[in-house]
Amino acid sequence: MSTENEGTAGPAVPSVPPVPDAAPAGTPASAPREVAREAASEPTDPQQPGQQQHGHQPPPPPAGTPASHDAAPGTPAPQMPGAAPEQPAGAPPRPGEAAPSPYTAPAPAYPAPEYAAPAPPPGPVPAGASVGAPTAAQPAGAGWPPPPPALPSYGGGGDGAVWGAPVPGHEPKPPRGRGGGLIAAVLVAALVAGGVGGGIGYWAAENNGGATDSTTVSAADTPQEVKRDAGTVASVAAKSLPSVVTIEAKGGNGEGGTGTGFVYDKEGHILTNNHVVASAAQGGDLTATFSNGKKYNAEVVGRAEGYDVAVVKLKNAPSGLTPLPLANSEQVAVGDTTIAIGAPFGLSNTVTTGIISAKNRPVASGDGSGSGNSYMSALQTDASINPGNSGGPLLDARGAVIGINSAIQSAGSGGLGQSQAGSIGLGFAIPVNQAKNVAEQLIRTGKPVYPVIGATVTMTESSEGATIAANGEGGTPAVSPNGPAAKAGLKAGDVITKFNNIPIDSGPTLIGQIWTHQPGDKVTITYKRGGKESTAQVTLGEREGES
Repeated sequence: MSTENEGTAGPAVPSVPPVPDAAPAGTPASAPREVAREAASEPTDPQQPGQQQHGHQPPPPPAGTPASHDAAPGTPAPQMPGAAPEQPAGAPPRPGEAAPSPYTAPAPAYPAPEYAAPAPPPGPVPAGASVGAPTAAQPAGAGWPPPPPALPSYGGGGDGAVWGAPVPGHEPKPPRGRGGGLIAAVLVAALVAGGVGGGIGYWAAENNGGATDSTTVSAADTPQEVKRDAGTVASVAAKSLPSVVTIEAKGGNGEGGTGTGFVYDKEGHILTNNHVVASAAQGGDLTATFSNGKKYNAEVVGRAEGYDVAVVKLKNAPSGLTPLPLANSEQVAVGDTTIAIGAPFGLSNTVTTGIISAKNRPVASGDGSGSGNSYMSALQTDASINPGNSGGPLLDARGAVIGINSAIQSAGSGGLGQSQAGSIGLGFAIPVNQAKNVAEQLIRTGKPVYPVIGATVTMTESSEGATIAANGEGGTPAVSPNGPAAKAGLKAGDVITKFNNIPIDSGPTLIGQIWTHQPGDKVTITYKRGGKESTAQVTLGEREGES
């Protein structure tokens, strides 16, 4: 039977034992206060004249009572011995009883809603009594109703109420009670989830060291050492930094600056730029500080202003120096990875990265003293290079030196050189092949040797080429007699357009290309004379020291 019919009467059950209308004398009051309060707020069944309205259902009638649900009208209800006689219809209420209400509506014939108050259990009732109301007076001091039956009747001989009637104390609640049930269900689910999580945590703790006093899932052990693959920037930097020094140069007048250098050999020779040490070349102070913080005094071995290369040597050089390996700069390709190490603006041991942006870039720069310019056919890189990077190594992806960082193009300088403006991604390095040749000359003799063609060219910018001047310096001939150019047939006014098939657009570009070679090298020069293009084979001569 559906519980949706909790508000209607059920079929009669013949075997239900009768229950006295009034509780026996001396029976303690057993109705809970909560039941009484609920009954006071729930709908009541219509009452017959003379009946009491208690607001709750009575217990089943005693056994043996006729199992008729439709008592004959007017039939007096049987009374137990010693029970108070039933009050006649229309009689005033007894002391302590509420007067019956004439406005009580009869029970509806359709099923009550789920939240309606439960109807009294159907079963035999005394004749003349209406269903759902007590039919006899209570003895003095007795509680009403008696304790509810332990088991429901299933229509076949039980001692409880009809199946479908609610068990006392478990009556349906208003709809808000259902919300509470949902909340309780959610809470239970949350607790279950928390319990599962706690169980997993405890299991993980048990299986991770045997600890049982914590339910926290332990993290994996931190690696003792981070290993980096060879060829990464971090790996190259870690290997190269101990061989790079920060150079501080100070002249006799107190002027100076900061630059960078790197270990060239195990004897303590440091390779750097001329403009880094020029201020200390004539009796100034020179120091070199390694990445571990150890500082050593140094002295200038030799300088080449035209190449912007210098070699210094550590005084009391430590043992165990590791020279940086030197690459072949002729094999460098545009797009190759570059790594620059230096002390930009005095920030020692700074590492930046980039690529080779261009090769054979003609660059003319000065040493800051105005005494001379240098010319190079430079490697261009977009690795960040700033003042203080000068003289530092430009490395390839293997950690081998491909160039010496020397000059930058800055947005505010208007030209190439060592300016105090910051990097805009245009840095220039002397190819290491050229720097190595110069370094060997300086270590061996203290003086640079320059290859020459034996002709003076104009230094003005021109897109047509390098023009051989009409006269040389101090009124001397522009083409040296019996020099390399004269022997190849070159004359004043000729415009050199190519050097070994490398385009030449100006005098500085030509000088930069010549200085990438050694004296005695044979080169091919393409030139124009009177609009006619010709070529000539030239064997390079030499010049020792600065002119």
